[in-house]
This record gives sequence, structure tokens and C-alpha cells, in this order.
Amino acid sequence: MPSPDNNSLDRLKTDGLPGSAAWQRGPDRWNRGAWLFRDRTLHRLEILLDEAFVIPGTGIRFGLDGIIGLVPGLGDVAAGILSLVIPLAGWIRGVPYVTLVRMVVNLGIGVLVGSIPILGDIFDIAWKANRRNYRLLCLHLGEPRRHTGRDWAFLLLLAAALALVFAIPLVLVLWLIVWVGQELAPANGVGY
Repeated sequence: MPSPDNNSLDRLKTDGLPGSAAWQRGPDRWNRGAWLFRDRTLHRLEILLDEAFVIPGTGIRFGLDGIIGLVPGLGDVAAGILSLVIPLAGWIRGVPYVTLVRMVVNLGIGVLVGSIPILGDIFDIAWKANRRNYRLLCLHLGEPRRHTGRDWAFLLLLAAALALVFAIPLVLVLWLIVWVGQELAPANGVGY
């Protein structure tokens, strides 16, 4: 068996250290946080955020998302940031973009409506964006590259809603211009 030379011994001593070339380019760089995106971890996160506790006698389940959301202002933002882990895992694991859009919209609805004091928190407990997103993740990882009609219908509905959101200000500006033009025009129709 050949004996190792000094260069290979030095390389063995430094390759695993932070800042070394192997540390920066090695395969472990992407695997260090892989535990966060495993199915079991994501399922536990979904349960923790949406279903960890039960209101006795009702069967109503809620999680940290509902509790953190009680903090005015920052609570829903903090819960939304925690909830980004599931869509991020979906993106890393190759979930189709249509599904990622659905996940982000689920999350956005939860954060926006959840920011309304008390009523938003009740909505958040019922909406369970993390459970929805985890189920979407499991569905599309189980059947990769398969978009359902619901995916495309949701995307079409979202595009129509965004078009409406952008169209409303334009219509209001046009209405305002017409109204101002009518108010400034002489009443008898004869110009100056």
C-alpha cells in the first residue's frame, strides 16, 4: 500500500474546515440543512403551526400560527415567515411553479386576513394554510409534473383577480378625468 505524501495529509486536515475549497464546493454544502426539508420534518412543522392543540370538547384544532397571530402587527408576519418553510421546501424539491403559486397565495391569504384583529385569528385557525400547503406538496411530489385542472383554474382565477385589482385604479382615474372634464366645461356647452 503506498504511503500518503505530505500534500494529501495537509489536504485531509483542511478540506473539512469552514473556508476551505472543499467546504465551499463540496456536496455537503447543500445537505447540511436537508433535515429541514424532509417529509417528516415538514409534517411536524405543519402540525406544530396548524394543529398542535385542541380546544377541549370541540375538536377544533389550532397551532402556533393561531397563537402567534394574536400578537398585534408582528404576530402574523412572524407566523408567515415560519410558514414559508413549506413552499421553500417545495421549490427546492422541484414542485411545479403552478403549485408554488398556490402555496404562496394560501400563505398570503392567511397573513392578510389573519392581520385583522380577532376575526383574522379565527379565520387563520380555520384556514390552516400550512396544512393546505403540506398537502399540495405531498400531492405534487407523489405525482411529479402532473397539473390538475384545479391548479390551472386556480391560476386563471388568480390572474383574473390581479387583473381586476390593476383595472380598478385605472377605471377610477378615467372616471375622475371624465368627471373633472364635465365640471370644468361650461354649462351651456359654448367654449371660451
